[in-house]
Order: sequence, then structure tokens, then C-alpha cells
Amino acid sequence: MSNVLNESAENYLETILILSQKLPVVRSVDIANELGFKKSSVSVAMKNLREKEHIKVDEQGFIHLTPSGLEIANMIYERHTLLSSWLIHLGVPADVAAADACKMEHVISTESFEAIKRHVYENKEV
Repeated sequence: MSNVLNESAENYLETILILSQKLPVVRSVDIANELGFKKSSVSVAMKNLREKEHIKVDEQGFIHLTPSGLEIANMIYERHTLLSSWLIHLGVPADVAAADACKMEHVISTESFEAIKRHVYENKEV
């Protein structure tokens, strides 16, 4: 499913998920502040995600993940957290691990990620 979205769209969905866990509501301005982007850039991205039915925007401008958006966001977030934790466990500095995990989470195949996940949990490495 995620291979039809680009890395940027996946990052937006992941950011909406993370913000929704921290804030009572998520707005475009919150996403722009979190990512350091212009509000106009975020508005274009939200339009695209809305057209792909990964988000809904209510009349107050609050952004909500749809079931498909939530599925993608959860997948990317799981990849990010596991990969960054694993890299830190391997001795990579936390900031480097987080940056590398952010790149890896978008390009790794499902098969490779599942194999890493099995290995990590079987060996209790995170």
C-alpha cells in the first residue's frame, strides 16, 4: 500500500499520527511547525492526502487520519521506532540513528523489515 505514496506523504501521515498523540487536535499549522515547513506547502500536501482519502479535514480545519491513512502512519512509525532503537542498540548515536531510521523506513521492503523485526525481538535487542 505505501509504495503508491512518496516519502513526503508518508512523513506527513506519520507526523499527523505523532501529533494526534500529543495534541487534542491537529491542524495544518501544527504540522508546519513540527516539520519546519511553510503552511502553504503543508496545505498542498493535505489537499493531496485528502484526495487520496488518507485524511479528512473537518469544518474547523482539524485533520484526522482515515483508516488507510492510519494504517500507513502506523506502519511508518513502527519502522521508525524499531529501526532507530535497533541502531542505538548497535552503538549508533541517537541523533544519527533517528536520521538514518527516517531514511530507511521508506525504502525497506516489508520482507526485510519483518525479518529484522523477528531478529530483534527473538534476540531481545531493543
